[in-house]
Amino acid sequence: MCVCVFARDSDTRFSSDTDFSEAPDVSINPTKGKGGKKGKKAAGEKGKGGKGVGGAGRMNGHYQENGMENLMLFEVVKMGKSAMQSVVDDWIEAYKNDRDMALLDLINFFIQCSGCKGVVSGEMFRNMQNSEIIRRMTEEFDEDSGDYPLTMAGPLWKKFKGSFCEFIAVLVRQCQYSIIYDEYLMDTVISLLTGLSDSQVRAFRHTSTLAAMKLMTALVNVALNLSINMDNTQRQYETERNKNVAKRANDRLELLLQKRKELQENQDEIENMMNAIFKGVFVHRYRDAIAEIRAITIEEIGMWMKLYSDAFLNDSYLKYVGWTMHDKQGEVRLKCLTALQGLYYNRELNTRLELFTSRFKDRIVSMTLDKEYDVAVQAIKLLTLVLHSTDEVLSPEDCESVYHLVYSAHRPVAIAAGEFLFKKLFSTREPEEEGAPKRRGRQSPNANLIKTTVFFFLESELHEHAAYLVDSLWESGADLLKDWECMTSLLLDDPVPGEEALTDRQETALIEIMLCTVRQAAECHPPVGRGTGKRVMTAKEKKTQLDDRTRMTELFAVTLPPLLAKYSIDTEKVTNLLQLPQFFDLDIYTTGRLEKHLEALLRQIREIVEKHTDIEVLEVCSKTYHALCNDEFTIFNRVDIARSQLLDEMVDKFNRLLEDFLQEGEEPDDDDAYQVLSTLKRITAFHNAHDLSQWDLFSSNFKLLNTGIENGDMPEQIVVHALQCTHYVVLWHLAKVSEGSHRKEELVSLRKQMRMFCLMCQRYLTNVNTTVKEQAFTILCDVLLVFSHQMVSGGREQLEPLVYSPDDSLQTELLSFILHHVFIDQDDDNCSTDGQQDDEAAKIEALHKRRNLLAAYCKLIIYNVVEMNTGADIFKQYMRYYNDYGDIIKETMSKTRQIDKIQCAKTLILSLQQLFHEMLSELGTGFDRSSSAFCGIKELARRFSLTFGLDQVKTRDAIAMLHKDGIEFAFKEPSPQGEVHASRFMTFQMALQRDDCWLPLISYRNSLQAGGDDDTMSVVSGYSSRGSSVRSKKTKATVVTTCSSSSTDMSWQHQSMQTPVMMPSPHLTSTMMRGPGDMREEAKRGRDDSYMGVYTPIDYNRRGTGLMEEDEEPIVEDVMMSSEGRMEDLNEGMDFDTMDIDLPPSKNRRERSELKPDYFDPGSIMDESVSNSSLLLNHYYFIVILFLIHTPCSK
Repeated sequence: MCVCVFARDSDTRFSSDTDFSEAPDVSINPTKGKGGKKGKKAAGEKGKGGKGVGGAGRMNGHYQENGMENLMLFEVVKMGKSAMQSVVDDWIEAYKNDRDMALLDLINFFIQCSGCKGVVSGEMFRNMQNSEIIRRMTEEFDEDSGDYPLTMAGPLWKKFKGSFCEFIAVLVRQCQYSIIYDEYLMDTVISLLTGLSDSQVRAFRHTSTLAAMKLMTALVNVALNLSINMDNTQRQYETERNKNVAKRANDRLELLLQKRKELQENQDEIENMMNAIFKGVFVHRYRDAIAEIRAITIEEIGMWMKLYSDAFLNDSYLKYVGWTMHDKQGEVRLKCLTALQGLYYNRELNTRLELFTSRFKDRIVSMTLDKEYDVAVQAIKLLTLVLHSTDEVLSPEDCESVYHLVYSAHRPVAIAAGEFLFKKLFSTREPEEEGAPKRRGRQSPNANLIKTTVFFFLESELHEHAAYLVDSLWESGADLLKDWECMTSLLLDDPVPGEEALTDRQETALIEIMLCTVRQAAECHPPVGRGTGKRVMTAKEKKTQLDDRTRMTELFAVTLPPLLAKYSIDTEKVTNLLQLPQFFDLDIYTTGRLEKHLEALLRQIREIVEKHTDIEVLEVCSKTYHALCNDEFTIFNRVDIARSQLLDEMVDKFNRLLEDFLQEGEEPDDDDAYQVLSTLKRITAFHNAHDLSQWDLFSSNFKLLNTGIENGDMPEQIVVHALQCTHYVVLWHLAKVSEGSHRKEELVSLRKQMRMFCLMCQRYLTNVNTTVKEQAFTILCDVLLVFSHQMVSGGREQLEPLVYSPDDSLQTELLSFILHHVFIDQDDDNCSTDGQQDDEAAKIEALHKRRNLLAAYCKLIIYNVVEMNTGADIFKQYMRYYNDYGDIIKETMSKTRQIDKIQCAKTLILSLQQLFHEMLSELGTGFDRSSSAFCGIKELARRFSLTFGLDQVKTRDAIAMLHKDGIEFAFKEPSPQGEVHASRFMTFQMALQRDDCWLPLISYRNSLQAGGDDDTMSVVSGYSSRGSSVRSKKTKATVVTTCSSSSTDMSWQHQSMQTPVMMPSPHLTSTMMRGPGDMREEAKRGRDDSYMGVYTPIDYNRRGTGLMEEDEEPIVEDVMMSSEGRMEDLNEGMDFDTMDIDLPPSKNRRERSELKPDYFDPGSIMDESVSNSSLLLNHYYFIVILFLIHTPCSK
């Protein structure tokens, strides 16, 4: 048996004055030979019991002789039912009786914890070296499964790792006063673990590394205790020696001196053990190929530096953590950051971290943008600790890189950044004098902090994200953000002498922040885009929510009317202030006797409605009235009266103005048009949230719209709002009918109004004004969808008379509108840009508007309001407008397939046929197959194939129909008679080469048969090949096809049409009916041509400049969240390999000239005798497209 003998030279001692330049590869490998152990114990001296190794009756033995039924140590630890200390005590007792036998049990414990079924026998223990034992165990390792105890699933194995680590820690703790220093136990265990950690078997390496690191941690605790005892002994010795000679006890001095010597020897012994583990295991495994192993080493070295900082917290050990922060795996980077957090949390260690901080600060700052959100969160928390320890380390640029993360969509990152921001900017609160009255409002200590928040918000230039800023600061600064009294005081009160007043821009920002804090306190959930769903609140959170709502209502019920009065003409401020009542507890108006303030609020809202014509302000006023008009509260009658009076006046005014405006014989002036428009805006805004059916607005609005059609000179905005108002009238009428008794008269009246309104919108589709046409189209799509056959579902059959289906002419007009107003180039869209086509914001807004139009029409297709085949004109634009509308079109295809797979397949093939006809009309019959138009059709077909999925049973009928329609189209003769005679166009050469039918048809048929016989055949995407050809031998009954990628037809990649970039994937070929030789040849080709992802090894020879340049580890490629360089998933989000089926190529270049001509190449098909059949052959090329959308049909 081999034992490690540790040198005790002074150069192996841990020292704290080493620097970063220590070579990381230096290791002391424990002796693996048999020398050094034989002389320590006689051969026959095997223990007090006199039993040999492997004898029967030993504790935890592997044999069950003489009726002994003791469990193995591994089983005891795995079950975890016994107290670990009692298990260790039993083993120690066995070790004292027979240390060889007990040590053999411990060795087998580590072997079995690795998942190895082999057992180290007593003979192997005595006569074999460690390397030989490990080799033997490797041979007996079960390679059928890659799982081992540390990686197995299940609750039992999840607890095993903790029990395993606890056993090692307890073992060392219980042995720390005697057995650990016998130069036998630890030597043997460390030697074994060092050898196992160097094994190529992952299970051995992982388990032994974890064991060695936990053993090292336990030894660090022992060393720490020894160090403390030495210090105490030294202090006692110094105290005793400093006494007078008469009082000095010489015997005690000798005892203390002897004790200190023993402690020093034990300390040296422990340090030798730690050196052996560190240099034999850690320095090799911290850069292991397995991320879990690397994470273990970094986690434990962080513990060592935290526990025993005097020995480990120096540059010689910190450098390993710094290097590993560049690891490619987020798990390892995360362990680095958590290890450093434990160090920076202790301010007493800051001086020892100065060099490390200056060296690796930039890396830590960059990790705040890590692609792994958990890593980014911990990096921000680490910087917060750095900021807390010293304010001078981080530069303003470093802080700014963290500040902007408060606007991150990932909430944990934003919360961490908010805590950093709060500590940096808001931690300097003015101290309050003891006994002085608490300052409130503008004089409160929070006033300056609130101003600082406003300044930060404005400087960040992300004004629309105030809700994100508030949510980020909520956990760390909720008390500050809920100081609404101070906020309102800053807005209403005059500044004190010497204080600078807020600017208009700052007041706007403060009101927006105040609104966001009120919303956050009332709703208790993060803003849209940052939450994963509603969370169940605790009782404490519910109580806090109720208290906050009560407090905000009591405050703003009093201060909101004067705020509205002060900013009544400011659109942006009023819009935000008017949203506050939506979060009130309306009972407070009654219980708090605040009715007079409610009256003041209603007066202010009425004045704002009369002053403003901005649609946003009017809509907010309408929502506020809706929130206050809640019949559950006693204030309902008061608010309802005020609302009715306001609406009566607005409708009466509108009718008067409209009568004068439409009076015959007079030309309306601009002032009359403005009055009509402003009143119509107010009515429309209120009709959105309130039922105005009692005022009969349909007649007046329809009269206004009809006049606009007849005269053609109606102002644009009047028509737009009249259409919207009439739309609301119809919808409110429908809601009333749906909830009422469904009287026949009401159904007939609603049906008449709806039909008249649809006809009016259809007439406005031909208006010269684009804005009017877009409004008419959007409303018409909504009405058709609401009154479609879907409305009778759910037990509402009585509404069937209201169902309205568009006729063919209306469907044609809707489709024509989409084609002419949506599928246009950006430069051609001159709508709503006011001559600012170069303005990026205007272009984005125009694109957003077009996307809404397309989505409105696609909903008609999805809900079967219009014929599904009209979607062909939409689907064929998929590739050309992928960047603008790709997601909408793809979702439409998915929904239509769920409705009717067969009809969807027909629609897809129809879109390809339309593109094919357009190509022929543009390029003529002699087009080039490498042209961008033809390749674009092929790429579109390939994209269509991705949407079918790999479930051949579900898609069998749809694929069959798709192929049937495609084949009929491909072989349809373009002659006036319409006859199909494909055979007469075949050349004499083609006739000689065929068996019973046309050779291309054989290849196509066999590709279907191959898929039917082998459902497991998989094909992956590649670029289409023009040089593909059919290879057939008469000696074979079945022609085997392969997927190929050729470089001869790559010109389509450079076409002007913008198509998403596709990463080339390796081609897999069917192995059906292929001989061993063909398999080997194919495998050889696969090794040469296929793409393989390789884990880039660490270059340990890299050298840098500056600090640690002699032994600096390589800077592994940073993995950041930056969008630059990130490959967007353009494979339509499918979770399976893409498909690209082309015609099979020859096996190699040499055979190409010897095999038959390529009948899919027009050059080999066409000759002078059949030149007049080029149009048929071009139609035949359509069958090439079928290959791209071929999913084998299951038989």
